[in-house]
Amino acid sequence: MVNESKTTVPEDIRVAETLAARYYCDPAYFELARERVFAPSWQFAVHADQLRESGQMVPWTALEGCLNEPLLFTRSADERVHCLSNVCTHRGNLLIDKPCRGQQMRCGYHGRRFELDGKFASAPGFEGAANFPSERDNLPVVSSAAWSKFIFACVKPTYEFDDLVGPMKKRLSWLPLDEFVFRSDLSRDYIVPTNWAIYVENYLEGFHVPYVHPRLAVLLDTKNYRTELHERCNVQIGIASNSEDAFVLPKESPDYGQQIAAYYYWLFPNMMFNFYPWGLSINIVIPEAIDRTRVRFLTYVWDESRMGNYSVDDINQTELEDEAVVTQVHKGVSSRFYKRGRYSPQWEKGVHHFHRLLEGALDVR
Repeated sequence: MVNESKTTVPEDIRVAETLAARYYCDPAYFELARERVFAPSWQFAVHADQLRESGQMVPWTALEGCLNEPLLFTRSADERVHCLSNVCTHRGNLLIDKPCRGQQMRCGYHGRRFELDGKFASAPGFEGAANFPSERDNLPVVSSAAWSKFIFACVKPTYEFDDLVGPMKKRLSWLPLDEFVFRSDLSRDYIVPTNWAIYVENYLEGFHVPYVHPRLAVLLDTKNYRTELHERCNVQIGIASNSEDAFVLPKESPDYGQQIAAYYYWLFPNMMFNFYPWGLSINIVIPEAIDRTRVRFLTYVWDESRMGNYSVDDINQTELEDEAVVTQVHKGVSSRFYKRGRYSPQWEKGVHHFHRLLEGALDVR
């Protein structure tokens, strides 16, 4: 829960003011966020299709451009998936630089070998070393967890994975996520000249939809658009104007009988899992500088026949419209005259929720 002693944003949205402009413009806050916000965060890393067979190894950098932590996922002979540091314990060389398969890992610098669970195996030239090998010679094991085929990792966890994704797992338990197929041709990165938090804020409210996304406003019943809050995540429920654009919900769904076009889940601090009748778009917001953000769009298709009126092309158009407005907002909050704003109690519950979580994590008043 939010620590009230660490936040200046009151719980009552009706009287609260938004974060001060310095959160977006002061480099000290950006640097602080690396260790206090992003290092403890769970991040989506790889999907199980990349690790189908024993011996497979997939290198992955946690939030490249921000944390820059080199990690490695492996599937050992006992079919267990491991998340390890990808740094050799001898002299710090990176072990694996591209997906591969093998029975062990061998460092290309001095030949040190490791088992696929990270345990030290051998090291030529260390015959005379005292107290060798020790636990320090094993690769550090990194916290990881999975939801269906989606595998996450956390560099410095301070809360459980299920504390983050539990509400999403429960509500969408009827979805056959194992059938979702990654489509690299429908996935891409966007570079946006804005602070990462401004991008997240824009995602967290439907207030701007009629003004910024005219096509999306036609597809959604904006009057019934709503936001539901959980401890470390929230969800925006998009109601379809037309039943043809809505999920066919099973009776076991808690939303059975509703005409839902999309579930927009935000996971603190920087991930969006957007579920549509055709599949899933995962958006990962990666801070690269105080005024530069990389947004990774990863597309998983479930039912391609449903990609007509609410397609990936539409998502791309929506993204470009969002980019234009958040770029302008970054310039605006950098003004000498802007200090902070107020929240719309009806529309900006998600933004208010994000601000309280962010300020509490930063622990700066």
